[in-house]
Amino acid sequence: MRQADSHPSRRAFLGATGTVTAVGLSAGCQSDSARPDRSDAPAPTPPVSPTGRYQAGITLPQPAQRNLLAVVADLADPGSARALLAELGEAIGTLTTGTDARLMGLPPGDLTVTIGVGPRLVRGIDPALPGAKDLPRFSREEIAPRARGGDLLIQICADDALLVPVVAAALLEQAGDRIRERWRQSGVRGANVRVDKGLAVPRNLFGFIDGIVGPHTRAEQERHLWLSGPAPVAGGTLAVLRRMELDLPRFAELSVAEQEAVFGRRRATGAPLSGGPVASGPDLGAKTPDGRYLVPADAHARRAHATAVGVGLMLRRSYSTDGPSPGLLFISFQNDMRTFTNTLTRMDNSDALLRYTTTTASASFLILPGFDRQLPLGSRLFR
Repeated sequence: MRQADSHPSRRAFLGATGTVTAVGLSAGCQSDSARPDRSDAPAPTPPVSPTGRYQAGITLPQPAQRNLLAVVADLADPGSARALLAELGEAIGTLTTGTDARLMGLPPGDLTVTIGVGPRLVRGIDPALPGAKDLPRFSREEIAPRARGGDLLIQICADDALLVPVVAAALLEQAGDRIRERWRQSGVRGANVRVDKGLAVPRNLFGFIDGIVGPHTRAEQERHLWLSGPAPVAGGTLAVLRRMELDLPRFAELSVAEQEAVFGRRRATGAPLSGGPVASGPDLGAKTPDGRYLVPADAHARRAHATAVGVGLMLRRSYSTDGPSPGLLFISFQNDMRTFTNTLTRMDNSDALLRYTTTTASASFLILPGFDRQLPLGSRLFR
């Protein structure tokens, strides 16, 4: 969804989160709340601790919540980063534990808030740190200047759609004039499809299961997701946000077999065209008796395959968007930015899926390490 790049009031609730109705891509975020007169109302959603080694909202909770709002902003004065981040951390603590009056009485449920800082701020600390470099430009981009880059990411996720704008309004009020908003995007995730033991992922607006491959085990996350150092960033990760418009009408004109050739997987089940379980990676060497690859040369599953690219795994938490054009907010987390940049460079060359996408916003962030009362948010990096 293309968003206006004007400056709405920080005191206003952040718009479209509760109105998004798309039922696809990494899909759905409608609230599960039942009518109050029903005796089978769902049990309260378990809370997610905001403190710890890592920030919440990346691997926890699992599966990811249904509603998301990402706000990208600049700092009016980079020198205010330390104090601002500490204040935001305190506010996250009161909001997620339900002790903040700005919640308007809403239970926080599984609310998470995840904070990242952009390359300009990281370079100001040390140009050699992870996250200090801006993303390169890629093909199929139509990005206005205000929709590229940014100093601060506020990612808000919750199953209850009402919480997201309320929490966003509180955090932006907390930041006040110290930040200038660049762009924002709300999105939803649809019903989850179980693809393996302990792993459930949603479909996207193209109708395909999204986010099957990634660092899902603890060992994989230690290897591919979390930063192990240097000390100021240990326990953090690197995030890429890409907002895309999707050409659904043109994709829908394809036959199911042609759509499956674009993705390299079965639309109904998510199984690789090369065969095997849904959760398994495709066999890129598998061929038909007449010598054709079962997973086509330009299929997304081949062009973006970590082994073929020669990079690690990225954790994807993508959200569907609506608006003038249906779209996707693609979010990836990885501990090496080359995991994303090398993958997209290879996709740029000949990935069939990119023919149906146009990127309208792009940014990268160092997701700060976890925090607690003794170690405020951002205090390891901004001393």
